[in-house]
Amino acid sequence: MTPLPQPVPATATPASNDTLIQKAKSHLLQNYKQQPIVLVKGRGTRVWDADGRVYLDLIGGVATCALGHCHPDVVAAAHAQLDSLWHVSNAFYSQPQIDLAAKLCEWSGLSRAFFCNSGAEANEALLKLARKVMKDRGMPGRFEVITFERSFHGRTLATVTATGQPKYHAGFEPLPAGFQHVPYGDLDAVRNAVKSTTAAILVEPIQGEGGVRQAPPGFLKGLRALCDEKGLLLLVDEIQTGMGRTGIPFGFMRDGILPDAISMAKALGNGLPIGAMLCRDEVGASLSPGSHGSTFGGNLVAAAAANAVLDVIRGPGFLEEVTAKGAYFLGRLREIQGRLPAGRVVEVRGQGLLIGLEMDRDAPQVLAKLREAGVLGNAAGDRTVRFAPPFTITREELDESLAIIERVLTAL
Repeated sequence: MTPLPQPVPATATPASNDTLIQKAKSHLLQNYKQQPIVLVKGRGTRVWDADGRVYLDLIGGVATCALGHCHPDVVAAAHAQLDSLWHVSNAFYSQPQIDLAAKLCEWSGLSRAFFCNSGAEANEALLKLARKVMKDRGMPGRFEVITFERSFHGRTLATVTATGQPKYHAGFEPLPAGFQHVPYGDLDAVRNAVKSTTAAILVEPIQGEGGVRQAPPGFLKGLRALCDEKGLLLLVDEIQTGMGRTGIPFGFMRDGILPDAISMAKALGNGLPIGAMLCRDEVGASLSPGSHGSTFGGNLVAAAAANAVLDVIRGPGFLEEVTAKGAYFLGRLREIQGRLPAGRVVEVRGQGLLIGLEMDRDAPQVLAKLREAGVLGNAAGDRTVRFAPPFTITREELDESLAIIERVLTAL
């Protein structure tokens, strides 16, 4: 028998940022505009790069690591599941997935859950659901979905077409038929866009990638009423706003409505890949056996981690604290805006711990200076710096971050 190859001994000197980035440029597809550091370790709100520098992570995997890096409850749940069973086909039931579905349905007010691996897949499920429901209702000509300018719904061919930002469409034409984009927050424009071929409206409570732009109060309620009037499905993309990011379980709850279905991902697994579509019982019946599926959707390790995430976030007073931290962060940023030269920060906006700073210059310029000073954020649109820190960030860490942000913005 041929002996198994032996592990290569680790080098005495760990790889540096520069060494690893050069290797990445040789082998990785160059489809991302990555910041020039290699992150190797994280604990709570802090991360370390390959050169040993430490940063306050105020983006958390883009609103994904909601409980911070390596949260002990999530680590323990994932480890326990790894020691038990990693994966089974969705031809079989598994308890972590069943428990997670029950918790999510109870928390959201919806009735059925479908698990996948990402936000784009969750939105694909929404789009397929809308078409299938209309066919089951005897209206096969209804297949179009109204979405919004500046929206973002994913990178698959269908979800990028649903996205209302032409820069993401470039080079992938011809795009699939069935999508119409209207101005965000304009209920009259939505009403005028409804046709005999319209099946659904897909909306974000806050446009995260569109610059952290909030829907006007009552906009989702108006969409719900319009959908009821016209026999359409109301689909809500909660990929960034779900799981308590805005201080309430889901963004749609701020308008006191119940959508027909929602998508979610990001914070659900605190960094482990898992997404979900939740829907009302009546519409969920259209996805009958064999109509939709996912090999890895609801993977046991990811589902176990997500159960732990939900148990923490749903704990007594947890979301009230997220609301309080968000209000404090937002208020302090507006104070900083007032001390800076007029127009340097055009606007500070957001809810809970999803906050955008619209600047008077391109966001990457500001992000580079923040990174050099020890704070990580990312761009949401051309000139908006987005912060989505872990819910577990402390007041002391917020104050430390704010001091760095003010120093950097003053020196621009």
